[in-house]
Amino acid sequence: MFRIENQFSVYFWGVRGSIPCPGPHTVRYGGNTPCVEMQVGGKRLIFDAGTGLHVLGQSLLPQMPTEAYIFFTHSHWDHMQGFPFFTPGFVKGNNFHIYGAIAPDGSTVEQRLNDQMLHPNFPVPLQIMQANLNFYDVVPGKPIHINNEIIIETAPLNHPGEAVGYRVNWHGGAAAYITDTEHFADRFDENVLWLARDANILIYDSTYTDEEYHLPTKSKIGWGHSTWQEAVKVAKAANVKTLVIFHHDPSHDDEFLDRVGEEVANKFPHAVMAREGTLLQVPLEVSSLSEPFPVS
Repeated sequence: MFRIENQFSVYFWGVRGSIPCPGPHTVRYGGNTPCVEMQVGGKRLIFDAGTGLHVLGQSLLPQMPTEAYIFFTHSHWDHMQGFPFFTPGFVKGNNFHIYGAIAPDGSTVEQRLNDQMLHPNFPVPLQIMQANLNFYDVVPGKPIHINNEIIIETAPLNHPGEAVGYRVNWHGGAAAYITDTEHFADRFDENVLWLARDANILIYDSTYTDEEYHLPTKSKIGWGHSTWQEAVKVAKAANVKTLVIFHHDPSHDDEFLDRVGEEVANKFPHAVMAREGTLLQVPLEVSSLSEPFPVS
């Protein structure tokens, strides 16, 4: 038996794109915008701060004081709108390491989080947060090391206003978080393939279907998102073990996503439709872990 520190898990708190969509027709998959938590070797990594972050924050209240590493793909509203409502951020004694790339206008992730909480947009400023907030600039293409064991690789994605994809590596296991990226019509995106290579879990932007993407009157080309069909192509080309269909369009209700799930399964049997509450485990190379601790 291994201690909890020797686990690598992925949990989904928010799986929607663009706008929250709570209601009777989105109950089974959930209506919160992106937030994915990874527990890696006893460290908590959080990817994006959509409205799912508020729910995650509530779950952390009994565990305080707490520490986490928060990684932003970019600062479009659906990926940061949950941060002002992240209750543990307002509690002294908590410690959060916050990562994001510098935006095309030169602003840091700290500046952008600060700006969204300024009057008249929000009643209290970022400085009201009493937790220790540490900010770091992500340089796409440069890895991030945590505790000299967890290696997080980064790469730029094809999205209006730019975005960053992440790949978490630990003890032979790998999970890639690649959302808000648009595929190329004539070739694979080499950055996406590199991040996804041989990954145990690939979380991929599958906002549209191919039919929606190419609709003559309502084309989504240039909007910065991909399709589930492209997700399958990437997963096969990159030798991915488990594919997660993620960043569901807010207009896709539970029945629509059920149908997508059936189609995806026919093309890639080891695929999962992201739902709030989904928990996945990344298998590890046991020989690379420390010896098992005896059970008392």
